[in-house]
Amino acid sequence: MKPIFVRGISHQFRLTLAIILSVVLFIANDRLEPVRQSLSSVLSPLQYLANVPGVMLDWTAEAFATRNMLAAQNKVLMDQQLLMSERLQRFEHLRQENERLRALLGSPVHMDSRKVVAEVMEVASDPFRQLVVLNHGERTGVYVGQPVVDAKGVVGQVVEVSELTSRVLLVSDTTHGIPVRVTRNDVRAIANGTGDIDDIELRHVAKSTDIIAGDLLVTSGLGDRFPEGYPVARVMSVSRDDGQSYAVINAQPLAALDRIRYVLLIWPDEVDDNPIIPILPDAGVNQAAENNTLPAELTTTDTPVIDTPSDVSSVENPPTQEVSQ
Repeated sequence: MKPIFVRGISHQFRLTLAIILSVVLFIANDRLEPVRQSLSSVLSPLQYLANVPGVMLDWTAEAFATRNMLAAQNKVLMDQQLLMSERLQRFEHLRQENERLRALLGSPVHMDSRKVVAEVMEVASDPFRQLVVLNHGERTGVYVGQPVVDAKGVVGQVVEVSELTSRVLLVSDTTHGIPVRVTRNDVRAIANGTGDIDDIELRHVAKSTDIIAGDLLVTSGLGDRFPEGYPVARVMSVSRDDGQSYAVINAQPLAALDRIRYVLLIWPDEVDDNPIIPILPDAGVNQAAENNTLPAELTTTDTPVIDTPSDVSSVENPPTQEVSQ
């Protein structure tokens, strides 16, 4: 009869065998070094091959991270470039405004007169009149009829004033007229608007008048409204038709009427209310009488009293001065 449970190797034998193998391996460790190196050389390609998936995964992750980082940096740089471009545009705009203001303030005519730079707020909506609205009014001292110029020439004149704003009628308006003269020969005329922003005309000019294309028209100073010498327009065409009584003369305004943004308000030059009138030695009394500056005692007698120096005893036949009362 066979036993139910087969008895295997005892634990004591297993322990003894393990101890013996350990001692043998410990003693043979140095002698097995060449074998271990050979096995390592044979298995090293397998180790590299086993590491390939991990290396590829790390490279892919780094590549994506680098791409994302570069994309983020590129976006930041693009945003900075956009901001810098916008700032550069603002600086360019400010530079152009500065040049326009410097050109306005550097007007070569009537340097001593009071001037104020004004900004065009809007173009009036009246379809029948050419008007612009400025950001200065009575508070600044603006008055009706005040001349307005820009860096190139006359713009127009103030026709309406409120507390903070004013309305300017352009020289090209059909109701506007300005006395002008030709710088070449001082011929005077009246320049009237035609309703065309690029055209004004000289009306009622005789056909024999010496005006040719290219002549420069400046303010003549007549009418005591526009100071003399400010550029107005340049003659573009002159027609002398035998069937017409007068010459047809068209000129182009020098001011940039269609794109003005800044203008110059001009006040008249200050005039001395008490001018000093020189008295000439040989006609002192007559000049004083003409200017109503005789003393009271001279206005009551027909013959002025003449002081005689101490070394002269008498004066024969002193001159008689007639004073107009």
